Amino acid sequence: MTAALARRWLAPALVGVVGLALWQTLVVAADVKPYLLPSPTAIAEQLGQVRPLVWSATLATGANALVGMLAGSVTAILAALLAARSRSVDLLLSPTAAAVSVMPIVALAPALNTMFGTTSNTPRRLVVAVVVFAPVFVTTLRGLRQVQPVHRDLLRAYAATPRQAARTVTVPGAVPHVFSGLRVASATAVVAAVVAEYFGGLQNGLGSRITAAAANSAYARAWAFVLGAILLGLTFYVVTLALERVVTRRHGG
Repeated sequence: MTAALARRWLAPALVGVVGLALWQTLVVAADVKPYLLPSPTAIAEQLGQVRPLVWSATLATGANALVGMLAGSVTAILAALLAARSRSVDLLLSPTAAAVSVMPIVALAPALNTMFGTTSNTPRRLVVAVVVFAPVFVTTLRGLRQVQPVHRDLLRAYAATPRQAARTVTVPGAVPHVFSGLRVASATAVVAAVVAEYFGGLQNGLGSRITAAAANSAYARAWAFVLGAILLGLTFYVVTLALERVVTRRHGG
């Protein structure tokens, strides 16, 4: 087990180290200007200096991403359950999900800031909820509809009620599809939260810090906040993946 884990993590770690070394070599050898691409050592130096700010900004953006992801995911799952049971609801919600999926954040975030005010985190969380809704809804609805005919016939033979069928076959069978959507949502939630912070509001998140640092020509510092956003996105994805494994093991997956 230990050897397998070592092999699994050794290759990505090695690629990361080699990539950073090439990055540093390129910046130094080609004399790349900081406004184009700071060196990894300069970013690390700035990260050490502004680490408390990076941490607080990561927490602020993470809270918005988490609340928005939970709200959007729960809404999407409930909507998919209704759409799977009713054809008319499906005809209403499926086009709505398609429209929501192409809604640009650059237009949505300023409008929500105007509606709810620039001193509230609600606009950013709503942006995340809107972005998360579509992938979770689509994958959940697909999973709810993919019941094998043999299972459906067996439930009919036992005269199972719709609620019993949903509890024993439909919902457990949809769990892998739900988590497929949640894995996508876990990454897009962080991206949406960071991008939404570019359009005004409280200046306490990673997007706001990146904008302020770049405006002050502190490019290495801006990249330090970008690193915080990357780590936040990885954390969301890893937690979602771990939760999926726990749930699938409990359901015998």
